[in-house]
Amino acid sequence: METTLSSLLQIAGLEPQGQLRPLGGGDIAAVYWLDTHQGPVVIKRDDSARLAGEADGLRALREAGTSLVVPEVLGVGEGWLVMEALERKSPSTASAEALGEGLRRLHDHTATEHGWPRDNACGRTPQPNASLADGREFQRERRLLPLAAGCHSRGLLDANLRERIARIAHGLEAWLPDVAASLVHGDLWSGNVLYTPRGPAIIDPAVYRHYPEVDLAMLTLFGSPPDAFFEAYWDASPPDDWPRREALFQLYPLLNHLLLFGGGYRNAVARATTRVESGS
Repeated sequence: METTLSSLLQIAGLEPQGQLRPLGGGDIAAVYWLDTHQGPVVIKRDDSARLAGEADGLRALREAGTSLVVPEVLGVGEGWLVMEALERKSPSTASAEALGEGLRRLHDHTATEHGWPRDNACGRTPQPNASLADGREFQRERRLLPLAAGCHSRGLLDANLRERIARIAHGLEAWLPDVAASLVHGDLWSGNVLYTPRGPAIIDPAVYRHYPEVDLAMLTLFGSPPDAFFEAYWDASPPDDWPRREALFQLYPLLNHLLLFGGGYRNAVARATTRVESGS
């Protein structure tokens, strides 16, 4: 075990039992399980700035005080993140309802400006979060236009599709109302939701403040939660333009996947673009 990790464990009051065991799912960071005399912990090894941003997000989500379980940060520094390990259980209708209720309470934490006090990362993509008062401007200048430009410069996005995304970005004020900025997880795909005996848990955040549909659209991007989740979140009253908002807020993560993983995501970007343009 490297000295820096040993120091972190010592500061946290954790006494290791055995060696680090690799865990699956570490596409971005190396992830390990470690048994300690104080109980098991999960450890990540990655770029220091990226892990510091994740630790900041975990703390923010815990401080929001919702019913959602968020792993406690036990130590962070020198490219290591040590956090509480969570026991898992199978999901149920009740746990889907609890996820919807907990996410609604998280999104009730609002501020006047969209963004976050520090930049972080979504996967390996730097995520600029400098605050803006108008959510439409934030979505345009901090999310859609930079990623579309990055994809285009790498030959992953043709000029026509880039221009269509730019027109969407510059036309948001025509249909998307400005709202108070909700605290959002920021990368809430299904793999970042765990079900535990203590209730649903959320992990691996890329937090900022923005439209709450950021999290909902991400949850439906690769599958979808059951109806019980949406009934609990919306209390059976979804916004009339949810399909268009869903497609809009899926554009950023799809562009990010295109940037990270290549041209296999181009058609998905094109489909989401068409859905926003058509309003459905």
